[in-house]
Amino acid sequence: MATKIVIPEVGESITSGVIAAWSVADGDYVERDQTVLELETDKITMEVPAPAAGILKHTAAEGDEVEVGSTVGEIDESGEKPSGGSGEKVAEAKQPEPKKAEAKAEAKDKPEKAAPVAVQEKAATTDRVPQSRVKRDTPAHATPVAEKMAGEHGIDLNEVVGTGAGGRIREQDVLAYLQSGTHSNGATSNGAAHAPAANSREIHREKMTPLRQRVASRLVEAQHTAAMLTTFNEVDMTAVMDLRKRYKEDFEKKHGVGLGFMSFFVKAAVQGLKAFPLVNGFIAEDDAGKPVIQTHDYCDVAIAVAGPKGLVVPVLRNAEKMSFAQVESGVKELATKAKDGKLTIEEMTGGTFTITNGGVFGSLMSTPILNPPQSAILGMHTIKKRAVEDPNNPGQIALRPMMYLAVSYDHRIVDGAEAVQFLVTIKNCIEDPERMLMDV
Repeated sequence: MATKIVIPEVGESITSGVIAAWSVADGDYVERDQTVLELETDKITMEVPAPAAGILKHTAAEGDEVEVGSTVGEIDESGEKPSGGSGEKVAEAKQPEPKKAEAKAEAKDKPEKAAPVAVQEKAATTDRVPQSRVKRDTPAHATPVAEKMAGEHGIDLNEVVGTGAGGRIREQDVLAYLQSGTHSNGATSNGAAHAPAANSREIHREKMTPLRQRVASRLVEAQHTAAMLTTFNEVDMTAVMDLRKRYKEDFEKKHGVGLGFMSFFVKAAVQGLKAFPLVNGFIAEDDAGKPVIQTHDYCDVAIAVAGPKGLVVPVLRNAEKMSFAQVESGVKELATKAKDGKLTIEEMTGGTFTITNGGVFGSLMSTPILNPPQSAILGMHTIKKRAVEDPNNPGQIALRPMMYLAVSYDHRIVDGAEAVQFLVTIKNCIEDPERMLMDV
């Protein structure tokens, strides 16, 4: 009896995905509920489990785009589990026939014919990494995507710890190894390929992932459909930095999470969203298909996170009810899930406002693009000491830690005055954190 492996429904808006990797090889034995493949969609990467135990047969290959509900493999439940455990071939390799074996032995003794020059040159030009940089005794249990990334970065897969089924090394494991700092060859922290060799004119092309395609389409959609403007301001970070310095250790001891800047900005944004509800709304349609302005009594704040496959914006639900510790824990959990590719559809949808922090990458100023259908997004940037008027000594100049803030907004429903006052509210809360405690 054969049980089909069917691509499950992921969400209303997801109709297809790409098989990123098979976790179990064709012809291997699998246990029921064991992960057999990783499906990459335009929103998340999910693991598909085996619906039964038996011998796995692939009917779709890695890299294939498959529709929700389509069959990508089947499991022969009559196949017996090998004595050596799962992951081993059930059928033993057939012994070569005597004549074939003799022919192979003779061929082995004869010197190999030289490959045509054109073929040799082609092989040389397609190698991205010098052979000396990658060991060839790499583990068999690594996904093709992981092997490819390891090759691009010159990583010995024997040094990477696999977290997939049966210790299988996945792309996330290679990325985690890169970010650990134990390996250095010019790779960037977000998993981009290493810098090209000197004097190289080689061209590299990689297929855009569904997630990257989705991000691109949404960003273009935002620019084409919204009347987007950006307003800027600057904020003195002295008070927040002093407060954080005083209570950082006690905060971490009590709550088990570090006190960062994001909790201050999330709580400040909540203050602004309550004062200016249109910033927390967006344009929707009524039952007749006519445009209406939809506002919300809650603040579901999306936090932009740079994941290994592209930008994702998981959501903090009811941020208006969260404490500083809950915000920090929530942000940490979502960032970890984004890094490991474990975010769910529910965690990725439904935000009413977005915060993006380009400052962690050194951005001094930028104009963030709206996250449709939201009407506004806050951009944080790097902190730089600048000469400004000392607020405690008017007329005097002092070096203060300053950050530029930007709010991009949809001018169709948010007026310029509201956007400016919203940003000033955030500025006032950061420069005087007690305002958030007093809710003023």
